[in-house]
Amino acid sequence: MDSRSTADGGLSRRTQIIKRIVADFNSSEYLLERFGPEYTGRDEMDDDFKYPPHLRAERFEIDGIKCELLSVDKESEISDSLRESAGRWTILHFHGGGYVGAMRRSYKNMAGLYSEVGRGATVLTVDYRVAPENPFPAALDDAVAAYDWLLDSGCSPENIVFAGDSAGGGLSMALCHVLKSSWRERTAGLILMSPWADLTASGSSYTDNKDIDPVFGGSRAELIYNNPYIGDADPRDPRISPMFGDFTGFPPMLIQVGTDEMLLSDSEAVASKARSAGVKVRFTKYPGMFHVFQMAGTLMDESKSAWAEVGRFLSEI
Repeated sequence: MDSRSTADGGLSRRTQIIKRIVADFNSSEYLLERFGPEYTGRDEMDDDFKYPPHLRAERFEIDGIKCELLSVDKESEISDSLRESAGRWTILHFHGGGYVGAMRRSYKNMAGLYSEVGRGATVLTVDYRVAPENPFPAALDDAVAAYDWLLDSGCSPENIVFAGDSAGGGLSMALCHVLKSSWRERTAGLILMSPWADLTASGSSYTDNKDIDPVFGGSRAELIYNNPYIGDADPRDPRISPMFGDFTGFPPMLIQVGTDEMLLSDSEAVASKARSAGVKVRFTKYPGMFHVFQMAGTLMDESKSAWAEVGRFLSEI
């Protein structure tokens, strides 16, 4: 059921401050160059990250691609219920970054949250190759390799959920299109946070929300309109812009998006097409929210609600 939209006046003081900080950050070329989501400098996959003590992180490579597997250490001091539920879900996690951004520590935090709301879910985060050095289909090839590795490791498709934000959300759907075209068994679900599903930027929100989007508004929209990931391929290819594909047979989907996003139309179009194809879709528009606001974790009521919704979705499927 879609949520109702309200003006920014309905946001808490803390949320308004965080939203302003996001807008100020994304208007600073200096900060974006050093710390922004499309930062192309040092990759942070190998950085140490302090997960909760009951989680164990293992780093390795799949076909030369760096990955991190986060799982519950059942030998640690945890509740019996967590020990019993741990491992029910395996979440294949694809980070955002416009297909050009390096892996960031913030996505490790998101992996931890996926495990938490998934009651001990195992999370495989993939540091897939990015453009411009590696345009399409590099990222998608890496996604397929990671999925095949999970199957080879004994995971069943019925226990695997694809999850991603922004470009990672688009990549999750693109992977589903590839599996479907190969007549492969579908997975259990899709978790899509502000998914980038239309690299042609054809939706109305690309113009309607350009002046209010604190992440991609104004000059920041260049990444959207001139993205190097496409290369020489057709941007309407569903493996690049999954919105243009056929969603028949897709697994249940959770789609979360903010009403102030330029990419709002992507989520609306995907939800509509998937529902028309008979897919079970839980679609929530968060009033006044910005692109991938879920990164705020527990700092905002809206992001806490979004993560709680992820937990409910996992329990429902």
